[in-house]
Amino acid sequence: MGQAGAPRRAACRRAALKVTIVLPTYNEAATLEQMVAALLALPLAGLSVLVVDDNSPDGTGEIAEQLAARHAGQVTVLHRSAKAGLGRAYVAGFAQALQNGADRLVQMDCDFSHSPRFVPRLVEQLDNYDVVVGSRYVAGGSLDDNWGVTRRLLSWFANSVYTRVLLGLQTRDVTAGFKAWRRETLLGIGLHRAGSNGYIFQAEMAFLTERLGYRVLELPIYFEDRRIGRSKMTYPVKFEAVWRTLQVVMRHRHLSRADRCAF
Repeated sequence: MGQAGAPRRAACRRAALKVTIVLPTYNEAATLEQMVAALLALPLAGLSVLVVDDNSPDGTGEIAEQLAARHAGQVTVLHRSAKAGLGRAYVAGFAQALQNGADRLVQMDCDFSHSPRFVPRLVEQLDNYDVVVGSRYVAGGSLDDNWGVTRRLLSWFANSVYTRVLLGLQTRDVTAGFKAWRRETLLGIGLHRAGSNGYIFQAEMAFLTERLGYRVLELPIYFEDRRIGRSKMTYPVKFEAVWRTLQVVMRHRHLSRADRCAF
């Protein structure tokens, strides 16, 4: 029974865990219902979806409420009064999910650039790691063929050269927005430390994770171009992220494993 029972015991532990998908939205009325349906169909016991909507003018918040009524106990909605940035949306969503008892938290986009099919693999690896990154830049990872040369070069430079060199990180996909977290990791990092907004939030969380000595695994994913609408990652947003990386270094360069928050 010893060895034979080990996989069953591990499966039981995972089945007892509460997994929350934190899904920030702004003008995602065309994709939200399809995304929620795909997530709830995943073979993960204890899965729920938390939609964090920034007062979308296209009615995304209203659709989220309809989904919450239809899937009571599985879908909840956090309404924010204005578009206040991706970083703040994630911090608010993480805080609510943790307060509601989530053991595993997954962050991802609502536009299907992050495929729901990768979620179970990311969550499963949290048995052995503190954060699991859905990575475009490890062996086996890839980008949509529709990405142009300029976009590919800018993304490669941001992740493989500028951000990694400046922050001194081992993680290859520093700006990845598709991650699975252990509850203990986010509590130990301390959400109050994440001061960045916009897309630099991803790099700051990667920096905090490594500075505080957490175990990181990058799993390869296929990063699909969004199916409907236009990307919110404009060139001004990208260039802002470049110079704000310096602020991340200055803010957290003194941290070490001993600085993990107690909980």
